[in-house]
Amino acid sequence: MTDDPSRREILRNGGVLAGAALLSGIAGAGTAQAGPRTDASSPVVELPAGRLRGSTEGGLAVFKGVPYAAPPVGALRWRPAQPHPGWQGTREATAFGPSAPQPYREGGDPVLGSHGAPPFDEDCLTLNVWTPGVDDAKRPVMVWIHGGGFISGSGSVPGYSGETFARDGDLVVVNLNYRLGPLGYLYFGEEGAGGNFWLTDQLAALRWVRDNIAAFGGDPDNITLAGQSGGALSVAALAGARTKGRPLFRRAVLQSPPLGLKIPTRAESLQRTAAFMDILGAKNVAELRAVPWPRLIAATFEMFRRTGRWGYWSTPFLPVLDEVTLDRDPVDLLLSGPGADIDVLIGWTREEANFAFALSEPYAASTKEQVLARARDTFGNRAAQAYTAYEEARPGARPVDVLMDLITDDLFRMPAVALAERRAARGRPVWAYQFNLPTPAHNGQLGAAHCLELPFVFDNFDKWSQAPFLAGLNPRVRDGLAATVHASWISFIRTGDPNHDPMPRWDRYDRDSRTTMALDSVTTAVGDLAGYWRRLHHPATP
Repeated sequence: MTDDPSRREILRNGGVLAGAALLSGIAGAGTAQAGPRTDASSPVVELPAGRLRGSTEGGLAVFKGVPYAAPPVGALRWRPAQPHPGWQGTREATAFGPSAPQPYREGGDPVLGSHGAPPFDEDCLTLNVWTPGVDDAKRPVMVWIHGGGFISGSGSVPGYSGETFARDGDLVVVNLNYRLGPLGYLYFGEEGAGGNFWLTDQLAALRWVRDNIAAFGGDPDNITLAGQSGGALSVAALAGARTKGRPLFRRAVLQSPPLGLKIPTRAESLQRTAAFMDILGAKNVAELRAVPWPRLIAATFEMFRRTGRWGYWSTPFLPVLDEVTLDRDPVDLLLSGPGADIDVLIGWTREEANFAFALSEPYAASTKEQVLARARDTFGNRAAQAYTAYEEARPGARPVDVLMDLITDDLFRMPAVALAERRAARGRPVWAYQFNLPTPAHNGQLGAAHCLELPFVFDNFDKWSQAPFLAGLNPRVRDGLAATVHASWISFIRTGDPNHDPMPRWDRYDRDSRTTMALDSVTTAVGDLAGYWRRLHHPATP
């Protein structure tokens, strides 16, 4: 895979939505760790699909590469996830399964490093489990869905290890692989068939957890589904799933969900699929099924070029409102039906868009006229007023700074605030946060960028040692904030309330106080933290 300047610019300017640029991601291998220990005393579980033997790592029982659905290969490419047939004898579960096919470059990008590493294979529908004990303790369960702009990521990413949550919170932790990019998000409009193959994967994994997690010491009636960026959008999309009239999970953590995305209709998605098929010279889905997956992934670069728009975070592959697997915006699934009863913790970083745009030389040269034209898409004839408001709020702001703040609000902050407002109006539980701690990396250009909260949530900086965006953080401030954030997530997963000592009181978001926790070197609960911007975007609201 060549590394020409135009490709690098596509990656940097296009960006992604969930913790990774197109060829990038979290840390590499991180600090060397002791390998898994397997012997006669290795943990074993009996499942309906067969027997699994895991390993012991750091005092935890760990099971890796566990299949939760049939391999989506051959005739099952671009079909909904199907049940796994099971296996005979004892299956070794001591190594991660292959990552979903995705673009990859050794070393990744200058923000995060790498996100999803070889081997890659279409036979990728596996999950991983960390548990303090294979027993009947009925521990709370955390299921993590990685992000990656719908094109990258893996459960084997070191930063997504469930080790810290399992050990510190006495939790059972699960993470998973699911189909990405063209293999997960293309839509063909076939008679009676839906799309969103990625969603069918995640739903199959969630049902696997419900049906099997008791064997790993977990409580199937106490599941928290958590995700970041594209993974957080997945959490919302799964909120409508139910069993016996109840949601499949009790609590939801949505970190930087891109709720400002317009989810394409069937017709709009078919246009994208037609563009993709044109790139590969395929006339129909049958011909496309015969294309080796590396060629499918390579076509992603041209899809970035064809679908990108100036001043927007590029997403060449998107979910679809197919009326089969997804019939409304994921936000609405957290407001009515089974999703209304789910406890929600939601938040964003202060400078989300800096992740994709701050290091871009072309965007650094943006003019006020260009940014005003982009602002008109959001504000119409109030664009000049909005530009001035953003400029005044960030002294010394360049046009690109105004643009990045505008994109942050359009895609992340304002839609998240709107969800909190709507849930609060219905009396449904919701807690809100804003992650404010900036990184000094790249001369401070990134600020509190998209993904920066991830190592604080997992409190596992040793797993992120090759992530450039963490360079220069004060270890005392870093570790102190990580301890606070990590403990809040554990408390929410265990009890439905993120409060813990010695953290300041974190009240639910309501229409009176609009309490939002500002996570920074000094953590403070702030009333109506986003109020000025909320009123700028929605002047009719109080």
